[in-house]
Amino acid sequence: MVRATVDYDLVIVGSGPAGATAARAAVRGGLSVLLVDKKQELGSPIQCSGAVSANALKEVEVLPADEFVVEPVYGFKAYDATGVSETVDYRPYRSEPIGYVVDRRRFDRHLAALAELAGVELWLKTEATGHTPRPDGTTEVHLSRLGRPVSVTAHVVVGADGVQSQVGKWAGIQTRIKLRELASCFQLVVEGVETSGLLEIVTGERWAPGGYAWIFPKGHGRAEVGLGVARTMTERDARWHLDRFMNESFLADRLKGARIIEVQGGGVPLAAPLRRQAADHIVLIGDAARHVNPITGGGIHTALRGGAIAGAFLADFLAGDLPPTAAHLEGCHQRWLAELGDTMWKLYDHKTAIFRERDPARRDALLYATMTSYFRPDSEYRKI
Repeated sequence: MVRATVDYDLVIVGSGPAGATAARAAVRGGLSVLLVDKKQELGSPIQCSGAVSANALKEVEVLPADEFVVEPVYGFKAYDATGVSETVDYRPYRSEPIGYVVDRRRFDRHLAALAELAGVELWLKTEATGHTPRPDGTTEVHLSRLGRPVSVTAHVVVGADGVQSQVGKWAGIQTRIKLRELASCFQLVVEGVETSGLLEIVTGERWAPGGYAWIFPKGHGRAEVGLGVARTMTERDARWHLDRFMNESFLADRLKGARIIEVQGGGVPLAAPLRRQAADHIVLIGDAARHVNPITGGGIHTALRGGAIAGAFLADFLAGDLPPTAAHLEGCHQRWLAELGDTMWKLYDHKTAIFRERDPARRDALLYATMTSYFRPDSEYRKI
């Protein structure tokens, strides 16, 4: 097949960890890439705690840097609702951190800068409004850049535009999340709460129905204190549950001196990955494809890894002679399943089994056991 002339091989919509990593991988594979984002400030709004494993950064060749790392992480501590806990601290065995808490604004800017250094063209304040397939096998991508309409041509559009993916809607892909699989999260950045280089997780419906609470080190004497709840399991919002947790839980004495310096919140998907992640000229990645850990809600590691997989696949694919149809682009989904997705599906099934349990005490015990085993060195879920 003779390739038609295009402005770019790929247009990637969304410059978060998935989009920026996919763009960098694709350019390294020889493709021309336009990365667009409707925001004027990368990494905003903040809807996550910003924890990422050292392995995740290593896998996508991102060196930890003071530019975005706010605190190294050396292990985990998981509590049940009564305060019984299990600690996994790697410091006796290794000097290097196992992960980091990052500043999401600076981290996203760093990833975008790496993509630009690799040769990606980045347009901010640019909204993708649709696409029109052309007879020559390319597609015209319609954009609004700084309020003015502009169109470019490409072979493939990559949707890395979040849970409410507009690119997914163009393709007719069902992206709606069931309410029971959307966690409502509320987090405070505080001063005056001591931390010790561990990510702390508190399970139990008494404090966070359908989710968990957390205390993460934030650096400079600060901490992130938050929780997520399933709105189908409580009549109260996440803020109410966080106030109760901070004032009445077994950690109340430790938290009573907290001075709030920032408030963050939003919805986090705890859903299964999309079964369909491609259409003609379109591939979805990151939150847009539900590449989110279905039990912890963590999405940075899976976004980085999924972006790298997609970028490498598309570089290989567009070097060949096949047209970018849904059937052919399904290969990206299959590669993702083999490298990451099958394990994610297994974890989703495990989570579903926990919350099918009708007895609350039994649910609590199963969730606590899952969280404690999840963070152990021999966990089969370490990559997600």
